[in-house]
Amino acid sequence: MANEVIQNIKRPSIFGGAMIIAGTAVGAGMFSIPIVTSGVWFTGSIILLVYTWVCMFSSGLMILEANMNYPSGASFHTMVKDLLGTRWNLLNSISIAFVLYILTYAYISAGGSIITHNLNKIIPINHPMAGLLFSLLIAFVVWLSPKAVDRLSTILIGGMVITFIMSVSGMFNSASSTILFNKNSLDTDYLPYAFIALPYLLTSFGYHGNVPGLVKYYHKESKAVVLSLLYGTFIALVIYILWQYAIQGNIPRTAFKQIITEGGNIDSLLKQMDHSTNNNIIKQCLNLFSYMALASSFLGVTLGLFDFIADFFKFKDNNLGRLKSALITFIPPTLLALYYPDGFIHAIGFAGLAATIWAVIVPAMMAKASRKKFPHAVYHAPGGNLLIYFVIFFGLINAVIHILALFNILPVYK
Repeated sequence: MANEVIQNIKRPSIFGGAMIIAGTAVGAGMFSIPIVTSGVWFTGSIILLVYTWVCMFSSGLMILEANMNYPSGASFHTMVKDLLGTRWNLLNSISIAFVLYILTYAYISAGGSIITHNLNKIIPINHPMAGLLFSLLIAFVVWLSPKAVDRLSTILIGGMVITFIMSVSGMFNSASSTILFNKNSLDTDYLPYAFIALPYLLTSFGYHGNVPGLVKYYHKESKAVVLSLLYGTFIALVIYILWQYAIQGNIPRTAFKQIITEGGNIDSLLKQMDHSTNNNIIKQCLNLFSYMALASSFLGVTLGLFDFIADFFKFKDNNLGRLKSALITFIPPTLLALYYPDGFIHAIGFAGLAATIWAVIVPAMMAKASRKKFPHAVYHAPGGNLLIYFVIFFGLINAVIHILALFNILPVYK
């Protein structure tokens, strides 16, 4: 009887799941991609993007494999604790909290830079104060209710699609193959700068927290989840490649040295775009897209952190409880943004380091442990143990790269 009821439940569309994944992955982090890949430039960045996509899609399948052996709705906390033990669960929880906090700081930093870039000629406002105002606005929306976040996010995503198409299509027409392939430059050293970009690209394909939700959403139908992950991550990949073409086809490689010198924040990229195009419509669409992409990402990340804090401290879902959650969510990253306002690029890199644990290494380890504990599981990620080691190797590479970069051992394009 129960099977008949399950069979009669209409399965949600694959398109909806793919949009959830693509919408989670694509956001303000994409503004870091042209900057961190300026050393390896366009062709090299495409190779790195495809490599990262394969690894991050595979790690998502490994989360699915583990999740299928637990009740619908089981969280990371449940799976990691059961399969890998308390210590790994603690490390995983810390890495998730760190990623959410550091991304919140990154988006406050970026929000302040965009507001300063666009309003400074009208209303004199410094970067830290602009970041504070941006943080207070988003904090108010998150405090109101999840429904407020949902409605505003829907509007922002719709606006993002429109402004992205308008701005990128305009930049496509003005893109130059000479700039895109760096033909007129004597500086053609690319390979040494390949590794430094990987942790940032990893962050740009972050969607893994949504996998348990999709398992529940599709009533544990693994094929539907697989297709959602495949289509959603592939849409993100295509968007990033188009974005690379538009930006690196208009801004010369040498101009990125100035962007990096200024801290690599979004306003520096927008200023270079202003210099590279005389089309005011493209400029305005790009500005609007940057605002909406940033606000959408900020809302999603801070709502996740807000819920994490509320669950951790067991705060009630009333005005006072939500206020407590909002204060703990926003005060630490906002104070950091006031003290160090130009940390967008650095923060994205640190997020990649922490995400290496919970979005790459832990999923691969869970899949391996799951195969021992549940030998007759209904779903196995393809590739056997070879793919597990391939993904773990990718995670270790990212961790080592970021640590070496912190000690200035790896070459950086500047």
